[in-house]
Amino acid sequence: MINRIIIAILLLVTTTAAAQTKIDRRVDSVLRLMTLEEKVGQLNQYTADGLATGPVSGDDRKDEQLRQGKVGSMLNVKGVKDTRAVQTIALQSRLRIPLLFGQDVIHGYKTTFPIPLAEAASWDLAAIEKAARVAAVEAAASGIHWTFAPMVDIGRDPRWGRVMEGAGEDTYLGSLIAAARVKGFQGKRLGDIDAVMACVKHFAAYGAAIGGRDYNSVDMSDRMLWETYLPPFKAALDAGAATFMNSFNDLNGIPATANRYLQRDILKGKWKFSGFVVSDWGSIGEMIAHGYSADGAAAAKSAILAGSDMDMESRAYRDHLVTLVKKGEVPLSIVDDAVRRILRKKFEMGLFDDPFKFCNEEREQQALNNASHKAAARDMAKKSIVLLKNENSLLPLSDTLKRIAFIGPLVKEVKQNLGFWSIEMPDDSSYIVSQWQGLRERLPANTQLTYAKGCGIADTSRGGFEEALRVAKASQLVIMSVGESRDMSGEAHSRASLQLPGVQEELIKAIHATGVPVVVVINAGRPLIFNWTADNMPAIVYSWWLGSEAGNALADVLTGDYNPSAKLPMTFPRAEGQIPIYYNHFNTGRPAASDSDRNYKSAYTDLSLSPRYAFGYGLSYTTFRYDNLQLDKKKMKAGEQISLQLKVTNTGKYAGEEVVQLYLRDRFGSVVRPVKELKDFRKISLQPGETKTVQFIINKEKLSFYNDKLQWIAEPGVFDVMVGSASDDIRVKEVIELM
Repeated sequence: MINRIIIAILLLVTTTAAAQTKIDRRVDSVLRLMTLEEKVGQLNQYTADGLATGPVSGDDRKDEQLRQGKVGSMLNVKGVKDTRAVQTIALQSRLRIPLLFGQDVIHGYKTTFPIPLAEAASWDLAAIEKAARVAAVEAAASGIHWTFAPMVDIGRDPRWGRVMEGAGEDTYLGSLIAAARVKGFQGKRLGDIDAVMACVKHFAAYGAAIGGRDYNSVDMSDRMLWETYLPPFKAALDAGAATFMNSFNDLNGIPATANRYLQRDILKGKWKFSGFVVSDWGSIGEMIAHGYSADGAAAAKSAILAGSDMDMESRAYRDHLVTLVKKGEVPLSIVDDAVRRILRKKFEMGLFDDPFKFCNEEREQQALNNASHKAAARDMAKKSIVLLKNENSLLPLSDTLKRIAFIGPLVKEVKQNLGFWSIEMPDDSSYIVSQWQGLRERLPANTQLTYAKGCGIADTSRGGFEEALRVAKASQLVIMSVGESRDMSGEAHSRASLQLPGVQEELIKAIHATGVPVVVVINAGRPLIFNWTADNMPAIVYSWWLGSEAGNALADVLTGDYNPSAKLPMTFPRAEGQIPIYYNHFNTGRPAASDSDRNYKSAYTDLSLSPRYAFGYGLSYTTFRYDNLQLDKKKMKAGEQISLQLKVTNTGKYAGEEVVQLYLRDRFGSVVRPVKELKDFRKISLQPGETKTVQFIINKEKLSFYNDKLQWIAEPGVFDVMVGSASDDIRVKEVIELM
């Protein structure tokens, strides 16, 4: 049996290598026919008119340039009809080289899944991969070849609006999610009609923008870069990611777009990446504003020499690269390498054989109206909802409730549920389930559900308070839906204040004063600050933005059809003054043991050290007991491993899922180490009273880190082993030693 497996693997490797060799020969055959102008054209990407996702450069000659072979890719052209029309124009060029069509398919196409940060809260890798798979099926059926996702930036500052697009603050969890999303988008292989090319972004360290301000500078040590920010990119590459996108920020004074260290030394050198790199929107031209390039020609030269293969929307390559080559300032070999990388992907996608293979209207209609896609979105959405508080078991909703008030500015909103970076569909919004619709359809017919808006999301009017109070007083329980609008988070939506906008928390206080029990549902694209609500309201559900099945998923959780299991992928601060705040910080030489231990310690004089809610936190309608932690040994050599197991028991009355989290701490090192680091987790399902044994393996890799010479090593020493329900809720501990 083993021999058969080995033979099968060898055959697969041989077949794959032969196919790649054939593609490389075809690429070279095309390259030999191309003029310099046509080569530069392949490095040029434009957006469609009217659907821009960045600053627009006026250009009324796109069709002419397409016919001349001066465009290699278009973005924001979607739908079979439009992609076919534009591709037809491009095929009028001399060499008939097909276009690549790209689109920001971030968390779904028509069927919209929760925002990526919400998906990360599920800690369910299979569901996350499924979400990307559905998105790929729908996008590919709509003529799209390439998605600008996943975003794998580590985000430790919730002021940065783009945290909604990533997987949170943790490198280990973020790396696993990055790989899952790449696999989902790209399917079994590129070229299948249900697969799109992934684009891993933003390379690199964009999530550490100073002050949480979008597009801002990043300054960090190489060790921090390699240990915290680069691993998710490497995980995505190892999963087969076809393309990378560089980032807007400068890193230690060098714009990422012109950063040879990132693009040539690391990505294409050390990591041997064979795909291509696309700039972020206009980032080549923006190096002038950075103060790095004197003009467009200098920007184009810096970018191409550093390894940026395709210019998205700045027109720097179009306007300057031919001249730079002819003047000898850019070697032709550099241009040829970039063109090869792009042509190779077009061949792998099968576009040279059939430029319209993704343009089938019947397949498009079937994909965009697939009931199984809705089911997958609902499953992902309910798994993304975090239960933050549930005093006196107010949730799930009791069957005895006959009068429920649903109050707040987001109760009956429809498109808000899609969150930022959603795809605008040309038809109506009937496929989006509002929170009102979802709960109304789920509750028994004899349960009275009444509504009041109460206030707007961000305005200061209290004119709706009176009606909201009247509705609340006539009810046995109030559910309040509050939070951000969907465009308050996302790209270019950094916020200095993370409080609930407008007068929403005032409305919560007013409703609370009626004495009627209240469940607060918070909709947002990032961690918000809501201290009064957290302190005083009995039940809080963090729903993020859940997508097109939002209402059904929320109803599933509120009624108990699904027991919430999500855990926070980002730390929630108590105040903006704590930011950046993350669980795996260093201890300092004067650590504060508690909030009362402030005298000459690393502490605030006016604020708790602890977060509002810690990384990994999330409640269930049931409870879990952790016990009987056992190690097969307590000492190991570098080539050995330790097996750890413990028992987890459902001690409540509801079936539920628990994310069992393994953290390690290296007590002493040649460089200081974090107070704890997530190194593994298991998501398990337990019936009431059921006990399961959970096993983890601790090996040298889990104990390794980058030292001050950027060597990946594991040093002999003592390590704390911690297993718990959250980073601040460790249930069982042990100590091991690496010899």
